[in-house]
Amino acid sequence: MTMGSPVETQILVVDDDPRIRQMLQRYFEHEGYKVTCVTNGKEMRSALSAKPFDIVLLDLVLPDQDGIDLAREIRSVSNVPIMILTGREDVVDCVVGLEVGADDYVVKPFHLREVHARLKSILRRCQTARKPAPNADEVLAFEGWRLDREKRRLLNPENVEVELSTGEFEMLDAFVHNAGRVLSRDVLMDLTRHRERDPFDRSIDTQISRLRRKIEIDPARPKLIKSVRSVGYVFTAKPVLAALDGRDR
Repeated sequence: MTMGSPVETQILVVDDDPRIRQMLQRYFEHEGYKVTCVTNGKEMRSALSAKPFDIVLLDLVLPDQDGIDLAREIRSVSNVPIMILTGREDVVDCVVGLEVGADDYVVKPFHLREVHARLKSILRRCQTARKPAPNADEVLAFEGWRLDREKRRLLNPENVEVELSTGEFEMLDAFVHNAGRVLSRDVLMDLTRHRERDPFDRSIDTQISRLRRKIEIDPARPKLIKSVRSVGYVFTAKPVLAALDGRDR
């Protein structure tokens, strides 16, 4: 990802409404971004194969394929951030979008400044995730798993890399670095999503549900990320420093 300035940032807009495409393209190009617009899933695949993008703004209702399916398809092969743009009023669709790997969503009609603010927040989080942290050559290990912050990798006990979305990685990173501490949803939102709190926003629970499916032996009876009734969640494992070859130290 290139994030030195907006002009280095490539945005892919996937929306079949010409008014939305034109509005987003004009606004973000005026702000200095590079914008490519497509109208359907086929064109989206072609654009993504032609060059790398820093973020995808994806409509849920497209003429050839549902946006949820496209988000799932993108996430199966790439960790590029996805922001869902939807005119659907049912929040369930937005939650499903987050479940399949989207990083955020906005509901139409939207304010361009809000879209811009959320886009910058997503890109900032991705940039931070890719920056070497202090002692970034060190890896945190827990219950046989290894979390490499610099390379943004999670290796399972069989030493196989497990793909994580930006939101999933940040959620796990927050838990690992606050192990044993009960974290409320508000705290987790501050540590990960960096967006205004909404009492009806269940995206934190959605991210945790997705993460549990990837790291828990039995997601229905989690042992690593436990719920604390009426408070939040707690990461029960005790992370230790480990070498990249898996030897604890």
